[in-house]
Amino acid sequence: MKTDALVDDTDINIFSIPGLSINLNSKHQDGILQLEASGHLRAVCTPFLNKINARLKEEKPALVDGDRIIASTWLPPIPGKVFNRLLYAETQIALGKYIPETASFEITRECKCNCEHCVVSGGEGDMDIDSIKRAIDEALDMGAFIVTFTEGDPLLREEIFELIEYVDKDRAIVNIFTPGTEITPEVAKRLKDAGLHSLLVSIYSTDPKKHDSVRRLDGAYEMATAAIKCGLDAGLLVTMTTHVSPKNIDELQEMYDLSSELGVHEFSLWESVPKKAGDAILSDDDRQVILDMYHRVNTTKGGPRIFSNTFFEGEMLGCMAGQRWVHICVDGSVKPCPYLPFEYGNIENESLKSIWKKIRSYPQFKGERHICLMHDPNFLGLISKIPEDAKVPYDFDLLKQ
Repeated sequence: MKTDALVDDTDINIFSIPGLSINLNSKHQDGILQLEASGHLRAVCTPFLNKINARLKEEKPALVDGDRIIASTWLPPIPGKVFNRLLYAETQIALGKYIPETASFEITRECKCNCEHCVVSGGEGDMDIDSIKRAIDEALDMGAFIVTFTEGDPLLREEIFELIEYVDKDRAIVNIFTPGTEITPEVAKRLKDAGLHSLLVSIYSTDPKKHDSVRRLDGAYEMATAAIKCGLDAGLLVTMTTHVSPKNIDELQEMYDLSSELGVHEFSLWESVPKKAGDAILSDDDRQVILDMYHRVNTTKGGPRIFSNTFFEGEMLGCMAGQRWVHICVDGSVKPCPYLPFEYGNIENESLKSIWKKIRSYPQFKGERHICLMHDPNFLGLISKIPEDAKVPYDFDLLKQ
């Protein structure tokens, strides 16, 4: 990633702790920004700095905004206080202390769509606003630097603007997932004014009928594309997202072309997740198609960049569930990520910190793993033990009884 921003032949110290100092410099690599470490902890952080530097060198950014680089809409701007927290978190992880860098929150069950793949927890009612704020505070205190509000549709809860404003922007960026049914120019402006980092709108096909079929809502495609345009007009970072499955793997280029036509900053690809053993999943050949597209697009000038968990989790960092990600359900139950059907505690009766410690005690979340647990036959075998009439997410400890 070559940019004229920050090119002044000086190093900028962006992070310092005892034993470690990290500078951002553009003196080398013909103006390509790179991170360099010094101090006796330098060797500890070298692996993750090498990964960041490789992305900065090889891939186009989502946005260059004045003196800030936004490498991906999923990541904080460089340089900046939130990016410093990313560096601190990765340093701690390199030392063996895993931090929930991303905390995602379900804040309402309400949604005008009725998608089969929705993972919102069962039951009734939503957490009260004070409980959500308390969990946000705990997540930030634990080191989180990305807060994401997600399904149902967060925009169907009026307090969403209050919650976005509540997150300390010196400590975390804020993203929101929405099907786009509630976005108007006025709503988009309110999101911008509240400090939203990125608006994420999912589209599942370039064929409006196919998209509407996934959403089980007539007109959903038109609403989603209109929402994207509203977000862009309001000056928001906008990401078009999709879940890649065997059903739509052949449509990826058409989908990318649509994202380019709409003018989004990033096209985000997430592998579809099975709910039980036997559900269709991507093959290794499918994943290679995604990786080839990822590298081709991100090394080509023009058009939005691609984020792909097939690369980010599959090759770069490993699966984030229970290692760099914690998910708080609409009823307060806590999961390692949105896709696992197990809960490990509830913030209504214990601290998020203690629940995270409990999650980290299970063998499924030890060591680096480059495949989603929901693609692991052994883990799917555990899911098969959930009683048919049980509430989901299911208490993982009940499997032992």
